[in-house]
Amino acid sequence: MVAATESAMGIRAVSEETGLTIDTLRWYERQGLLPAVERTADGRRRYTAASVTFVRLVQALRRTGMPVADVRRFVSLMDEGASSHGRRMALLEQQRDAILTNLDQMHEDLRTVETKIEHYRDLIDRGLDCEGAAVDDGTARLQRSRLG
Repeated sequence: MVAATESAMGIRAVSEETGLTIDTLRWYERQGLLPAVERTADGRRRYTAASVTFVRLVQALRRTGMPVADVRRFVSLMDEGASSHGRRMALLEQQRDAILTNLDQMHEDLRTVETKIEHYRDLIDRGLDCEGAAVDDGTARLQRSRLG
């Protein structure tokens, strides 16, 4: 147990700093996605700067799609100390590779969406429907509308 100090943060402050809900932080803890968070004598969680940094790592790993089981494995490897650095790094490298693959796919998808936007912009500028036929003035006004 730790004494409440200015250098440690409560769960609400960590929630505000990370954007994670208190419920999510508690869920991370229950799922074994965080190393044990120290508590005060009255049972309140006290997050050190290092534990907040780790929360941010878990947040990033989850946001990038790392499975809960892999995050849990990463945390359990921490108990082995320095001897597990290589295995922890391997998990992170695997996730990095997955992120890079996803980024490549997202860039390709972005190009597809941008191409479609340009297609519609061209149709609107030329006053045409999807088959290349001219549209009447009422339809042209509707084409320019960006609201449903």
